[in-house]
Amino acid sequence: MIAQIACFALNGLEGVPVQVETDVNKGMPSYEMVGLPDTAVKESKERVRSAIKNSGMLFPISKITVNLAPADIRKEGAVFDLAVAISLLKASEQLVGAAVEDIVFLGELALNGDLRAVNGVLPLIISAKARGYKKFIIPCANAAEARYLGGAEIYPAATLLDVVKHLLGIERIEPLETAQFVPHSSGKNTADLKYVKGQPVARRAIEIAVAGGHNLLMVGPPGTGKTMLARCLPTIMPDLTFEEALEITKIHSVAGVLSEEGIVSERPFRTPHHTATTVSMCGGGNRIVHPGEISLAHGGVLFLDELPEYKRSTLEALRQPLEDGTITVSRAGGTFTYPARFMLCASMNPCPCGNYGSANLTCSCSAGEIRRYRKKVSGPLLDRIDLQVEVDNISYDALSSQATEEESSSVRERVNEARRIQRCRFEESAHKTNAEMGEREMRSFCSLSKECDDILRSAFERMHLSARARSRIIKVARTIADLDACEYIQPKHIFEAVSYRLYDKMG
Repeated sequence: MIAQIACFALNGLEGVPVQVETDVNKGMPSYEMVGLPDTAVKESKERVRSAIKNSGMLFPISKITVNLAPADIRKEGAVFDLAVAISLLKASEQLVGAAVEDIVFLGELALNGDLRAVNGVLPLIISAKARGYKKFIIPCANAAEARYLGGAEIYPAATLLDVVKHLLGIERIEPLETAQFVPHSSGKNTADLKYVKGQPVARRAIEIAVAGGHNLLMVGPPGTGKTMLARCLPTIMPDLTFEEALEITKIHSVAGVLSEEGIVSERPFRTPHHTATTVSMCGGGNRIVHPGEISLAHGGVLFLDELPEYKRSTLEALRQPLEDGTITVSRAGGTFTYPARFMLCASMNPCPCGNYGSANLTCSCSAGEIRRYRKKVSGPLLDRIDLQVEVDNISYDALSSQATEEESSSVRERVNEARRIQRCRFEESAHKTNAEMGEREMRSFCSLSKECDDILRSAFERMHLSARARSRIIKVARTIADLDACEYIQPKHIFEAVSYRLYDKMG
C-alpha cells in the first residue's frame, strides 16, 4: 500500500512543499529512502524504526521505499521524521480510517517516540498556509512560536503515540489558541539615557538615527561614553508591529535562537565581537546556510564597537546589505536571500592612541599612523553612514553633577511619533523609514526650498560630497523635520544634517 503525507522543507526563509510517499510491499525486507536526502534525513530511518516500536506499534517487516518528492530538491534536517513515521503507519494499514491527506506533519522523533523541536517551524507554517493548508501537527516545544499564527488549526503533540491517538480519534489533541502579540520595551537592558552625562550632540544624533533608521558612527577617545550610548539604543527603539515581529521571528526561528517566548517582541540588538568572520557576519555554512549577524539584526541594531579592529573584508561585506536591505548568500548547497534591513551603529577612536582632536588630551600618534588607522575603514563604507559625530571627554564637574538628564522613555515617545509619521507617509510603499527612501520617494516627500537647496549646494561643493552623501543628508533632514513635526524641510534641518558629516568635513 502507498501512503502520501504532506511536509515542508526550508529553503532560506521560505517553506517548500515535500510529499512523503511510502510504499510497503511484499518482498525481501529492506528500507530504502530516496529523493535527495542528506545524512540527517537518511539517519531518520533508525529514529523512525525505534520510535514506532517504542510507542507500542508494529514496524512493518517488508520491502519499504520512502520517496521525498520532488526529487530535485535536497532534503536537510530532521523535520521529516514525523511525516515519515505517519506515512509508514498509514502504508502498513495501522491508521485505517484516519484522514491525514490535508494535514502537514513537522517534527523530529526521539528513539522513545517523543517529539523534539525543529528549527524554522514558523516560516514553514506560514508558507504552508499560503498554499492552502489549514491543519498542522508540530512538537509541543515549537508551540510557543506557532501560537501567534491565526487562521489555522495547529496541534502541539508530545509524542508519536499522541499523534496516532489523535488521528484515530481516540484522544484528541486540543489546537493552540491564537495568542495576542504585545511589543515589549527592552527589559533586558539596564542602560538608560538618564545615566549618560553630557554629550548633547551624540544624544541628539542617536535620537535622529533611531527615528529615521539611519546609520550612525561615533568617534572619540576611549572612555567618553560611546559604548554606553550605543547600549542605550534598545531603550529608545520604536515599538515593533506584528508584521515586523513575524518577519524577525522567522529569521531567528531558522537560526535556532528563539527565546522561550516564541516570538521576538523587541527589536534585536546584535553586538558581534571584532574577531567575527565574514561568514558569521553575512551567513553561510558548509551544508545548511544559516542567517548571519546582519540578518539576525534585521529590524534592529547591529553595533560594531571599535570599528577599525574588524577585518577589512568583513566590513566591506556590509556595503551591499546597507544599500539594498538584503543579503544573498551563495554556497554549493544553493543561493539564499535573507533580509538585512538593520541600523548600523559603530564606534571608533580617532587614532591608535585615541586622543587625536581631543579638547583636553594630547595625541602621541604620527600623521602616518593616523592615516593608516583610518584607512582600515574604507571611504565607501563611511559614505553609507548617515550620521558621523564626535564624542569628546567631559569635565569632572559635569560627571559628578546631580542634574537629571532626559531619560530614554521620553526620547522613545518622540521616536515613536516620528515613526508613526513615516508609516503614514509610506503606507502605499514597501518602505518603513526615511532611511529606506529611493529617489522617487525623495522627490515626493523631500522637496527643498531655494534657500535649503543653496545651503546644500554650498556644503556639497565645499566638502566634496558624493551623490550618495547628498541623498543621505536630505533623508536625515527629513527625519529631523519629522521630529519637529514639520511638514517641509527647513534650512535649520539641512544645517543640522550637514553638521553630522564628520569625516566628509575632515576630507
